[in-house]
Amino acid sequence: MLTCFKSYDVRGRLGDDLTEDICEAIGRAFARVMGPGTVVTGRDIRDSSAGLQAALHRGLLAEGVIVYDIGLCGTEEVYFATAHFGAGGGLMVTASHNPIDYNGIKLVREGARPISADTGLAEISALAEADDFGPAVSGGAIESRDARPDYVAHLVGYIDRRALRPLKIVVNGGNGAAGPTFDAVQAAMAGLPFTFVKVHHDPDGSFPNGIPNPLLPENRAATADAVRAQGADMGVAWDGDFDRCFFFDETGAFIDGEYVVTLLAQAFCAKEPGAGIVYDPRVIWATEDAVTRAGGTPILSRVGHSHIKKIMRDRDAAYGGEMSAHHYFRDFNYCDSGMIPWLLVAELVSRSDRPLSAMVADLRRDFPSSGEVNFRIADVDAAVSAVEATYGPQALSENHLDGVSYDMGDWRMNLRRSNTEPVVRLNIESRGDAALVARKLDEIRTLLEGIA
Repeated sequence: MLTCFKSYDVRGRLGDDLTEDICEAIGRAFARVMGPGTVVTGRDIRDSSAGLQAALHRGLLAEGVIVYDIGLCGTEEVYFATAHFGAGGGLMVTASHNPIDYNGIKLVREGARPISADTGLAEISALAEADDFGPAVSGGAIESRDARPDYVAHLVGYIDRRALRPLKIVVNGGNGAAGPTFDAVQAAMAGLPFTFVKVHHDPDGSFPNGIPNPLLPENRAATADAVRAQGADMGVAWDGDFDRCFFFDETGAFIDGEYVVTLLAQAFCAKEPGAGIVYDPRVIWATEDAVTRAGGTPILSRVGHSHIKKIMRDRDAAYGGEMSAHHYFRDFNYCDSGMIPWLLVAELVSRSDRPLSAMVADLRRDFPSSGEVNFRIADVDAAVSAVEATYGPQALSENHLDGVSYDMGDWRMNLRRSNTEPVVRLNIESRGDAALVARKLDEIRTLLEGIA
């Protein structure tokens, strides 16, 4: 049984869960299920990625597919190129922020639409596992393509150059794929009043400064220290395939993901009156308040890229954001990008007469939150039932769109199960009462830790 297929992508330990032979079978299976004709492929900087990409190519060629190889890139560049070239699908070899001995594949169909278990991924998995494809056919070929100039031109179109003022910005590529792409963006912005300080910028598959995952507190110091040392106005750090980006204010303080969603929602509502803004149910009050006050339309979605992309398409929403640092854009084929957000935040800072720290301080003061707190519990069903029995009867309203959410009036909570491990994930927020958030976190912690 192939263990590398997950709900939305392929991931696994090299040599055990994922090999070049498996990737070749995935290439053939993708071609059989999707019938793409042409496929865009790309890869991240990991030492194993070139070999896995070549194996995908062998499988695709064996099925007569024309492959557009865009080489070293970020995941979002495969998304862009798939739509830009009118290809029938896209395959990105990346393990993003996973350990050094892992790799994986992110897959999309025509138009960069997501593929999940119920839209083709299960069929691809079954065919790849059977690995019974028969002889290769003719007609396949590999073409080197370069979508980056058009991709970069698209990115810089998100900002109003007239609104920009001099800013110093620290950028940390984590020795992943972000560096070369960022350099192309910087070149396209020549003459604009930004100064950049580059940290861990050069791609290096050995990751000499650790796996790039700024969501982990221990991985934030390099960016924060550089912001303070350079007197920068803000800092940006990416994960390995730069589909997520993370922000630091001018003091070097990390900005929690839910507040970044709110900032970007404000940016889109200012640019597009009445804009639809999609967000996940973990922490919502700051975003709902900002969108409503700006005349936008708040739209709640389940967590996860396939859910958010679908509801954005259905509602023609301009922007969607998750507190996990995934940000989605209608004009980017409803896909997530880690490059567009920093451009928008830099424009927000340029337009404001206050530093980024002050903008975020207002959100933290008015809508304090706990951040996501994970609890490893043997009996997840019992834990969820205990929370529902304790808080459900007191709630002003409840929502089961994703996990269980309770509006308790002066505070709110969301509790979700992990899909892959015996863990529940808790988020708590309030309107202006950080002490209440802390008390309720302690209260629910005691309840959950009391479950056998």
